[in-house]
Amino acid sequence: MTDPSTLVSTLLASRQPRILYEVNLRPVSGSRFQPTGFPDLGAALFKDPVTGGDRLLVESPQSMANRLESVCWSDETGALVEPLTGLPYVSVVGDVKTSSILEAHRLNSPYVLGDKGFEAAFKDHAGLGEGTVDRPKFARALLRFDPGSIVHGAFMSLIKPGTARLERMLSSFIEAENVEVVASGGVKVDRNDASGKDAGGAAEGFGNVPYHRSEYTAGRIFASFNVDLAGIRGLRLPPEGAALVVLLSLFKIRAFLDGSMRLRTACDFELADVAKARPETFELPAYDALADAVKAAIAACSKAGHLASPSVTEVTYKKKS
Repeated sequence: MTDPSTLVSTLLASRQPRILYEVNLRPVSGSRFQPTGFPDLGAALFKDPVTGGDRLLVESPQSMANRLESVCWSDETGALVEPLTGLPYVSVVGDVKTSSILEAHRLNSPYVLGDKGFEAAFKDHAGLGEGTVDRPKFARALLRFDPGSIVHGAFMSLIKPGTARLERMLSSFIEAENVEVVASGGVKVDRNDASGKDAGGAAEGFGNVPYHRSEYTAGRIFASFNVDLAGIRGLRLPPEGAALVVLLSLFKIRAFLDGSMRLRTACDFELADVAKARPETFELPAYDALADAVKAAIAACSKAGHLASPSVTEVTYKKKS
């Protein structure tokens, strides 16, 4: 297999618009699984536009972005996983402890931008203020402080005029086709009072409470990953930065597929096989090879002065009194 750094350099130098990688998944145990659900909507069922059969969104692009960030973070150490040591991010201390890796909106988190010193520094590096956004300059600022915000997109709505936006360079989702509902249910048993009426009933948590549950089976479950090579070229990042963004994207994909794909209590998947790749000759490198390549890319970017030093920018958040 081609060395990951060589592979990425070749792809960036080509006219390939994207890396598309699609893999088939299967439940680890049994055939049932629990998809993501949305308030007031439930499961995201829809009709196949070609066959007319039922399809199901198992994991949304926004949820997958968070999951692909989480494979980079160690809850045990409270820091990035070892291969990503030196990758910039913003750490929040004070009345709240979090980071741009953990925050849903990354650098646009109110906890991050609550530090006005950092907000001013970021605006200066990104050239934000009046007028249109210089996308390459904005992208270089994201690279400096948090490259994950290039990989997963950034919308700096909290910084006036609120027009600094960058679409995801890595997008992903999990979908299922030919799905069937598996209806089941259960009951919360009150061993002291089945009716619970005298104590206030189900509203107060008393009495036996029956409930229904819907899981699904599927003829096929697959995860799709799309790395926007054309978009990354269009940001006009320095060569070391563009390579880092692509390698980081591939590392996240491999770490997710090799790790525990337990998305919910009753939704635990494993990799079955590769279904599709574009370019057709593309093969996702192994974890160890990508880890070494990302380490080297971080070092090269740092040496060229494209990354913040120190790599972890510490900001302070104070609650409003």
